[in-house]
Amino acid sequence: MRRCGSAAVRQYIPAVPPNILIVRFSSIGDLLLTTPLLRALRVRHPQAQITFVTKASYAPLIDQNPRLNRVIGWRPERGLRALVGEVREVGGVAGFTHRLDLQDNFRSRAFRWMVGGRWTTYPKHRVARTALIRWKRDWYSDRRPVAEQYFDAARGLDVGPDAGSLEIFLPGPATVAAEQFLRGAAHGHWAKHGGLGLSRQLIALAPGTAHLTKRWPAHHWVALARRLGEQGNDVVVLGGVMDQAAGEEIVRSVRSGGAAMAGGAASAAGLDLATTAALLKRCRALVAGDTGQMHLATAVGTPVIALFGPTVEAFGFTPYHAKAAVLQRDLPCRPCSSHGGPACPLKHHRCMQDIQPGDVLAALRKLPR
Repeated sequence: MRRCGSAAVRQYIPAVPPNILIVRFSSIGDLLLTTPLLRALRVRHPQAQITFVTKASYAPLIDQNPRLNRVIGWRPERGLRALVGEVREVGGVAGFTHRLDLQDNFRSRAFRWMVGGRWTTYPKHRVARTALIRWKRDWYSDRRPVAEQYFDAARGLDVGPDAGSLEIFLPGPATVAAEQFLRGAAHGHWAKHGGLGLSRQLIALAPGTAHLTKRWPAHHWVALARRLGEQGNDVVVLGGVMDQAAGEEIVRSVRSGGAAMAGGAASAAGLDLATTAALLKRCRALVAGDTGQMHLATAVGTPVIALFGPTVEAFGFTPYHAKAAVLQRDLPCRPCSSHGGPACPLKHHRCMQDIQPGDVLAALRKLPR
């Protein structure tokens, strides 16, 4: 303890630099939401060893992060025993002074049991979430974003949230690949127009979601893209391989507008995560549902229009410390699930249907730069 004037101030001084093991297997948004904690750990403990375990498919989101000493990308087909063996190889399980589970599901608990030792996790508020979904009773006393709830797993490490947002560190090749895409290296049609987003404002659209009830209807995406093109904006559609068909439909709708379209469009759905992030960094804004793309845009500093339907802000997953607007409808049936589902339980899907393209355009005009 040290003294400051007449008041005693407790100062945390670890006997040795912490050796921290963190697990968060998935997914895009959840992984990016851990980055404020990683930043705080590195600032508070500059000599710490920090090992992060995630699925190999999501490792590109953090493998360039200088806050970490190592990232272990796990391939599920290899099984958890292989993962535990790899963790032992990089330093020995007994050497970890702190073990943080930022997933807290069946798989991560099995991993914890196999690794052994004392683990800490964070509150998932399962009872409050169930009460809000089933009975529409709001029992949430903890209104912190999930990015800040993660800090509860780091109790004992003397860290707290700062004013910063999410982070992603892009490798040079991703930035080059994004530049080539925009200049028309992959889409020669746009080379004669000077490339996509190089002389006009570029708006990113992310129509895909893992769960169908989180998706804004396809006809709304098409109408929005056409109006953006008519107003002189370029449009780039982002997403995974499963979103390629939706992306091509949106692009066709803009290109079929002919002379009425002052802007162009292209689909980058299916590109790798790092290149997608680099493309987002070049955009004026992103329009997306409650998805990982929304958090990816936040991590690169791109403003977001977030469309929320079956989920609500109380769950803690709105854009974190970002220039953003959340569009949603106040309906008695919301929320109907914690992650979305295959179909609207009431068959009307009004939570997403009622958000109109004009609402999105108005929100885009109001976004700060």
